[in-house]
Amino acid sequence: MRIFHYWFALWGIVSRELLRFVKQKERFLSALVRPLIWLFIFAAGFRAALGIAIIPPYETYILYEVYITPGLMGMIQLFNGMQSSLSMVYDREMGSMRILLVSPLPRWFLLLAKLLAGVCVSILQVYVFLGIAWFYDIQAPMQGYLWVLPALVLTGLMLGALGLLLSSFIKQLENFAGVMNFVIFPMFFMSTALYPLWKLQEASKWLYTLAEYNPFSQAVELIRFALYGQLNQMAAVYTASAFILFLILAIIGYNPSKGMMQRKAR
Repeated sequence: MRIFHYWFALWGIVSRELLRFVKQKERFLSALVRPLIWLFIFAAGFRAALGIAIIPPYETYILYEVYITPGLMGMIQLFNGMQSSLSMVYDREMGSMRILLVSPLPRWFLLLAKLLAGVCVSILQVYVFLGIAWFYDIQAPMQGYLWVLPALVLTGLMLGALGLLLSSFIKQLENFAGVMNFVIFPMFFMSTALYPLWKLQEASKWLYTLAEYNPFSQAVELIRFALYGQLNQMAAVYTASAFILFLILAIIGYNPSKGMMQRKAR
Protein backbone atom coordinates (compact mmCIF):
# COMPACT_ATOMS: atom_id res chain seq x y z
CA MET A 1 0.00 0.00 0.00
CA ARG A 2 1.27 3.47 -0.88
CA ILE A 3 0.94 6.66 1.10
CA PHE A 4 -1.74 8.08 -1.18
CA HIS A 5 -3.95 5.06 -0.43
CA TYR A 6 -3.85 5.98 3.24
CA TRP A 7 -4.49 9.64 2.48
CA PHE A 8 -7.38 8.82 0.15
CA ALA A 9 -8.99 6.58 2.76
CA LEU A 10 -8.49 9.17 5.52
CA TRP A 11 -9.97 11.95 3.41
CA GLY A 12 -12.91 9.75 2.42
CA ILE A 13 -13.76 8.85 6.02
CA VAL A 14 -13.34 12.40 7.36
CA SER A 15 -15.28 14.03 4.52
CA ARG A 16 -18.10 11.48 4.89
CA GLU A 17 -18.40 12.30 8.60
CA LEU A 18 -18.31 16.05 7.95
CA LEU A 19 -20.92 15.73 5.22
CA ARG A 20 -23.15 13.68 7.49
CA PHE A 21 -22.72 16.31 10.21
CA VAL A 22 -23.64 19.16 7.85
CA LYS A 23 -26.80 17.36 6.75
CA GLN A 24 -27.81 16.56 10.33
CA LYS A 25 -28.53 20.10 11.56
CA GLU A 26 -30.43 18.75 14.55
CA ARG A 27 -27.23 17.06 15.75
CA PHE A 28 -25.36 20.36 15.58
CA LEU A 29 -28.07 22.25 17.45
CA SER A 30 -28.45 19.60 20.14
CA ALA A 31 -24.68 19.61 20.68
CA LEU A 32 -24.86 23.35 21.40
CA VAL A 33 -28.10 23.42 23.38
CA ARG A 34 -26.78 21.22 26.20
CA PRO A 35 -23.73 23.32 27.16
CA LEU A 36 -25.56 26.61 26.54
CA ILE A 37 -28.32 25.60 28.95
CA TRP A 38 -25.70 24.85 31.59
CA LEU A 39 -23.93 28.13 30.83
CA PHE A 40 -26.93 30.45 30.79
CA ILE A 41 -29.43 28.81 33.15
CA PHE A 42 -27.92 26.29 35.56
CA ALA A 43 -24.78 28.38 36.13
CA ALA A 44 -26.91 31.13 37.69
CA GLY A 45 -28.11 28.76 40.41
CA PHE A 46 -24.66 27.28 41.02
CA ARG A 47 -23.14 30.77 41.18
CA ALA A 48 -25.64 31.71 43.86
CA ALA A 49 -24.54 28.66 45.86
CA LEU A 50 -20.80 28.74 45.15
CA GLY A 51 -20.33 32.43 44.43
CA ILE A 52 -16.91 32.46 42.80
CA ALA A 53 -14.47 29.70 41.98
CA ILE A 54 -10.73 29.31 41.71
CA ILE A 55 -9.26 28.72 38.29
CA PRO A 56 -6.07 26.63 38.59
CA PRO A 57 -3.76 28.30 36.03
CA TYR A 58 -3.74 31.65 37.84
CA GLU A 59 -5.32 30.61 41.16
CA THR A 60 -7.49 33.70 41.19
CA TYR A 61 -11.16 34.10 41.96
CA ILE A 62 -13.41 34.33 38.91
CA LEU A 63 -17.07 34.03 37.97
CA TYR A 64 -18.52 30.54 38.00
CA GLU A 65 -19.51 30.77 34.32
CA VAL A 66 -15.87 31.30 33.37
CA TYR A 67 -14.78 28.32 35.46
CA ILE A 68 -17.23 25.85 33.91
CA THR A 69 -16.62 26.89 30.29
CA PRO A 70 -13.77 24.34 29.79
CA GLY A 71 -15.96 21.69 31.39
CA LEU A 72 -18.72 22.45 28.93
CA MET A 73 -16.21 22.25 26.08
CA GLY A 74 -15.37 18.78 27.38
CA MET A 75 -19.09 18.00 27.54
CA ILE A 76 -19.42 18.75 23.83
CA GLN A 77 -16.57 16.39 23.03
CA LEU A 78 -17.91 13.70 25.35
CA PHE A 79 -21.35 13.72 23.75
CA ASN A 80 -19.85 13.90 20.28
CA GLY A 81 -17.62 10.89 21.02
CA MET A 82 -20.66 8.90 22.07
CA GLN A 83 -22.64 10.16 19.05
CA SER A 84 -19.87 9.08 16.68
CA SER A 85 -19.88 5.66 18.29
CA LEU A 86 -23.63 5.48 17.82
CA SER A 87 -23.05 6.00 14.11
CA MET A 88 -20.52 3.15 14.24
CA VAL A 89 -23.20 0.82 15.59
CA TYR A 90 -25.62 2.04 12.91
CA ASP A 91 -23.04 1.57 10.14
CA ARG A 92 -22.30 -1.91 11.42
CA GLU A 93 -25.97 -2.89 11.32
CA MET A 94 -26.35 -1.44 7.82
CA GLY A 95 -23.22 -3.24 6.61
CA SER A 96 -21.09 -0.23 5.62
CA MET A 97 -18.75 -0.69 8.58
CA ARG A 98 -18.06 -4.28 7.60
CA ILE A 99 -17.15 -3.16 4.10
CA LEU A 100 -14.76 -0.58 5.55
CA LEU A 101 -13.08 -3.01 7.93
CA VAL A 102 -12.42 -5.64 5.24
CA SER A 103 -10.48 -3.17 3.09
CA PRO A 104 -6.74 -3.87 2.60
CA LEU A 105 -5.78 -0.98 4.90
CA PRO A 106 -4.80 -1.84 8.50
CA ARG A 107 -7.69 -2.01 10.90
CA TRP A 108 -6.02 0.33 13.39
CA PHE A 109 -5.67 2.98 10.68
CA LEU A 110 -9.34 2.76 9.72
CA LEU A 111 -10.48 3.07 13.32
CA LEU A 112 -8.07 5.95 13.93
CA ALA A 113 -9.36 7.70 10.80
CA LYS A 114 -12.90 7.32 12.13
CA LEU A 115 -11.73 8.87 15.40
CA LEU A 116 -10.09 11.79 13.63
CA ALA A 117 -13.29 12.43 11.70
CA GLY A 118 -15.23 12.62 14.95
CA VAL A 119 -12.62 14.92 16.49
CA CYS A 120 -12.89 17.34 13.54
CA VAL A 121 -16.65 17.55 14.08
CA SER A 122 -16.32 18.07 17.84
CA ILE A 123 -13.74 20.84 17.44
CA LEU A 124 -16.06 22.71 15.08
CA GLN A 125 -18.81 22.46 17.69
CA VAL A 126 -16.50 23.65 20.49
CA TYR A 127 -15.36 26.75 18.63
CA VAL A 128 -18.94 27.71 17.76
CA PHE A 129 -19.76 27.36 21.47
CA LEU A 130 -16.77 29.55 22.37
CA GLY A 131 -17.95 32.15 19.87
CA ILE A 132 -21.38 32.29 21.51
CA ALA A 133 -19.78 32.45 24.97
CA TRP A 134 -17.59 35.34 23.77
CA PHE A 135 -20.66 37.47 23.05
CA TYR A 136 -21.94 36.51 26.50
CA ASP A 137 -18.79 38.16 27.94
CA ILE A 138 -17.13 34.86 28.86
CA GLN A 139 -13.75 35.34 27.25
CA ALA A 140 -10.30 33.76 27.50
CA PRO A 141 -7.03 35.35 26.36
CA MET A 142 -6.96 35.58 22.57
CA GLN A 143 -3.93 33.29 22.26
CA GLY A 144 -5.74 30.74 24.42
CA TYR A 145 -8.13 29.96 21.58
CA LEU A 146 -5.13 28.75 19.58
CA TRP A 147 -3.29 27.03 22.43
CA VAL A 148 -6.37 25.02 23.34
CA LEU A 149 -6.53 23.37 19.90
CA PRO A 150 -3.94 20.60 20.62
CA ALA A 151 -5.70 19.91 23.91
CA LEU A 152 -9.02 19.58 22.11
CA VAL A 153 -7.47 17.14 19.64
CA LEU A 154 -6.05 14.93 22.39
CA THR A 155 -9.17 14.99 24.56
CA GLY A 156 -11.37 14.39 21.53
CA LEU A 157 -9.30 11.36 20.58
CA MET A 158 -9.47 9.98 24.11
CA LEU A 159 -13.23 10.39 24.46
CA GLY A 160 -13.81 9.16 20.92
CA ALA A 161 -11.70 6.07 21.61
CA LEU A 162 -13.81 5.40 24.70
CA GLY A 163 -16.96 5.58 22.61
CA LEU A 164 -15.37 3.36 19.98
CA LEU A 165 -14.55 0.81 22.67
CA LEU A 166 -18.14 0.83 23.91
CA SER A 167 -19.48 0.41 20.38
CA SER A 168 -17.44 -2.79 20.00
CA PHE A 169 -19.52 -4.39 22.79
CA ILE A 170 -22.95 -3.22 21.61
CA LYS A 171 -24.71 -5.64 19.28
CA GLN A 172 -27.89 -3.66 18.64
CA LEU A 173 -28.55 0.03 18.09
CA GLU A 174 -31.40 0.05 20.63
CA ASN A 175 -29.05 -0.88 23.47
CA PHE A 176 -26.58 1.92 22.88
CA ALA A 177 -28.68 4.74 24.37
CA GLY A 178 -28.74 3.06 27.77
CA VAL A 179 -25.02 2.45 27.69
CA MET A 180 -24.39 6.08 26.69
CA ASN A 181 -26.33 7.36 29.69
CA PHE A 182 -24.60 4.89 31.97
CA VAL A 183 -21.21 6.27 30.87
CA ILE A 184 -21.83 9.94 30.11
CA PHE A 185 -23.58 11.15 33.23
CA PRO A 186 -21.29 9.50 35.84
CA MET A 187 -18.22 10.71 33.93
CA PHE A 188 -19.56 14.24 33.68
CA PHE A 189 -20.92 14.74 37.19
CA MET A 190 -18.05 12.93 38.92
CA SER A 191 -15.49 15.28 37.39
CA THR A 192 -14.09 18.78 37.74
CA ALA A 193 -16.27 20.06 34.91
CA LEU A 194 -18.71 21.79 37.28
CA TYR A 195 -16.85 22.04 40.57
CA PRO A 196 -13.22 22.58 41.59
CA LEU A 197 -11.52 19.49 42.96
CA TRP A 198 -11.09 21.04 46.40
CA LYS A 199 -14.87 21.61 46.58
CA LEU A 200 -15.45 17.91 45.93
CA GLN A 201 -12.92 17.05 48.63
CA GLU A 202 -14.86 19.18 51.11
CA ALA A 203 -18.07 17.37 50.20
CA SER A 204 -16.94 13.74 50.03
CA LYS A 205 -13.62 11.94 50.15
CA TRP A 206 -14.69 9.08 47.89
CA LEU A 207 -16.23 11.48 45.37
CA TYR A 208 -12.96 13.42 45.38
CA THR A 209 -11.01 10.23 44.65
CA LEU A 210 -13.35 9.21 41.83
CA ALA A 211 -13.15 12.67 40.27
CA GLU A 212 -9.37 12.78 40.56
CA TYR A 213 -8.91 9.54 38.62
CA ASN A 214 -11.77 10.14 36.19
CA PRO A 215 -10.28 10.43 32.66
CA PHE A 216 -12.85 13.10 31.86
CA SER A 217 -11.60 15.21 34.78
CA GLN A 218 -8.09 15.07 33.40
CA ALA A 219 -9.38 15.98 29.94
CA VAL A 220 -11.20 19.01 31.36
CA GLU A 221 -8.15 20.14 33.31
CA LEU A 222 -6.01 19.83 30.19
CA ILE A 223 -8.46 22.06 28.31
CA ARG A 224 -8.78 24.49 31.22
CA PHE A 225 -5.03 25.06 31.55
CA ALA A 226 -4.48 25.22 27.77
CA LEU A 227 -7.20 27.85 27.40
CA TYR A 228 -5.10 30.09 29.65
CA GLY A 229 -1.78 29.34 28.01
CA GLN A 230 -0.44 26.69 30.37
CA LEU A 231 0.30 22.99 30.08
CA ASN A 232 -0.95 20.61 32.75
CA GLN A 233 1.61 17.85 32.25
CA MET A 234 -0.11 15.34 34.52
CA ALA A 235 -3.44 15.82 32.73
CA ALA A 236 -1.74 15.54 29.33
CA VAL A 237 0.03 12.29 30.22
CA TYR A 238 -3.09 10.85 31.86
CA THR A 239 -5.29 11.74 28.87
CA ALA A 240 -2.77 10.40 26.34
CA SER A 241 -2.39 7.15 28.31
CA ALA A 242 -6.16 6.72 28.52
CA PHE A 243 -6.45 7.33 24.77
CA ILE A 244 -3.83 4.68 23.96
CA LEU A 245 -5.48 2.18 26.32
CA PHE A 246 -8.99 2.77 24.96
CA LEU A 247 -7.78 2.63 21.36
CA ILE A 248 -5.91 -0.66 21.88
CA LEU A 249 -8.96 -2.22 23.52
CA ALA A 250 -11.20 -0.91 20.73
CA ILE A 251 -8.91 -2.41 18.07
CA ILE A 252 -9.03 -5.73 19.90
CA GLY A 253 -12.82 -5.41 20.13
CA TYR A 254 -13.07 -4.97 16.37
CA ASN A 255 -10.72 -7.87 15.68
CA PRO A 256 -12.65 -10.51 13.69
CA SER A 257 -10.97 -13.39 15.54
CA LYS A 258 -11.25 -12.00 19.07
CA GLY A 259 -13.72 -9.19 19.33
CA MET A 260 -17.15 -8.01 18.29
CA MET A 261 -17.33 -9.68 14.89
CA GLN A 262 -16.67 -13.13 16.28
CA ARG A 263 -19.40 -12.70 18.87
CA LYS A 264 -21.91 -11.57 16.27
CA ALA A 265 -21.17 -14.61 14.12
CA ARG A 266 -22.12 -16.98 16.90
